[in-house]
Amino acid sequence: MLPLDPAAARGGIALIGAAAREPRILGGGSAQVFPARVVSLLDALREALPAGVPLGYALGADPSEELPPAASGFALRAVARAADGRELGSEALPSGQVQWFGEMPEGIDHDEVHTVEVCGTFTPAVGGEHRFGTRGTGAFTLAVAGRVLYDGPQSDPHSDPFEAFFGTPTERGTVRLAAGEPVPVSLLYAPPKDVELPIQAIGCSLLHGEPERDEEELLAEAVAAARAAATAVVVVGTTERVESEGFDRRDLRLPGRQDELVARVAAANPRTVVLVNSGAPVELPWREDVAAVLLCWFPGQEGGAALADVLLGEVEPGGRLPTTWPVRLSDAPVTEVAPRDGVLSYDEGVLVGYRAWEQPGVPAPAYPFGHGLGYTSWAYEELIALPPSAEADLASVTVRVRNVGPRAGREVVQLYLDGPQGRRLAGFRCVTAAPGDVAEAVIPVPRRAASTYQPGAAAWQLPAGPLELSTGPLTITLA
Repeated sequence: MLPLDPAAARGGIALIGAAAREPRILGGGSAQVFPARVVSLLDALREALPAGVPLGYALGADPSEELPPAASGFALRAVARAADGRELGSEALPSGQVQWFGEMPEGIDHDEVHTVEVCGTFTPAVGGEHRFGTRGTGAFTLAVAGRVLYDGPQSDPHSDPFEAFFGTPTERGTVRLAAGEPVPVSLLYAPPKDVELPIQAIGCSLLHGEPERDEEELLAEAVAAARAAATAVVVVGTTERVESEGFDRRDLRLPGRQDELVARVAAANPRTVVLVNSGAPVELPWREDVAAVLLCWFPGQEGGAALADVLLGEVEPGGRLPTTWPVRLSDAPVTEVAPRDGVLSYDEGVLVGYRAWEQPGVPAPAYPFGHGLGYTSWAYEELIALPPSAEADLASVTVRVRNVGPRAGREVVQLYLDGPQGRRLAGFRCVTAAPGDVAEAVIPVPRRAASTYQPGAAAWQLPAGPLELSTGPLTITLA
């Protein structure tokens, strides 16, 4: 299925999923930054597709159970003022979030800030009862289109001081708006003065959600769009409430009805491609029923443009899995990660991560560590081990690979060591080659790649006996 051939897609592409329009570009909490510009896959495909290729969009299923920060259609600024009304400074906001940690914007003294106003305009893409809300700890006045939706305090009893400070997203009311007609919005925020935090911080959010629609209606709309199009592209993903810092995940399922969405779309159109917008493994119960799965992780602000290039074949997906993806969480060999009576036992020893999946009796994963496909094919022709060029290495390995596919490509040559402690990644190199050409990957094998730390000797020791090196179908023994 991939890359998509625009000529074969003249029947149209149905792009489906909340993350296709509002992508999750980075992790939550301390990982967050606020780029001035974010490119969605919907916008990128509109620009990249040739004229004459129809592109439709359907939400399908909304994975979020709470209002997100204001984003599409909003033009906002944050204005800080002193108690006497003086403007201390301001900055443009790419979304409805204000998160000033430690260093305040230019001209703003944290101790002088009495209020922060998030203000600007909102131009709805669709008409109807739009939902608005607040997030934070302090006093709020929320007004939309000249109507005050909330005027009062907000607090959160969360035990984590930062979670409590930034508060729980809370819906405050709805306003009926017409599509395409801009309206003024304002969130006036007075931060509390009695909350102790390890750093200076000011944070609040203006929240927005489009008019609510029936879930079954949304799913049916997505299925109809997929059935009418030549190709369906479904974007699924996690939300900040199920995958972020400061808490453990309860399961590996996609939130909301996204699994059902993919299953129903794939049943309607066998030419279905699924993009997974998450930062870690999730269960993909429909993976055998779709034509292709593309992992984009948290792709950054230009993620939509990059994904459009990958989908249309301008570049190929070059990544390989740095994690093992189980069929289901219960298959994972290590799942007990909470201390008991203050003790966390590492009964698995050195068999952590992908090594644990190599043990007898462990179910096969959906996708193993190191897996990943590109847009061409490779033949592994020769594996040569030479004496090391550095004292810290066991050997210097050369792997010859040939591009036997129809287009130029990139291969990640992975070298594994097999010994008494199981299989370990010894090293990897990326190579590129045109069709028919040969590339060589030179990979040093560090002694530490095969060594195990011995506490009694307080040293790293190599195992006794020979070690096997393998890459692709090729294997060689180191005496």
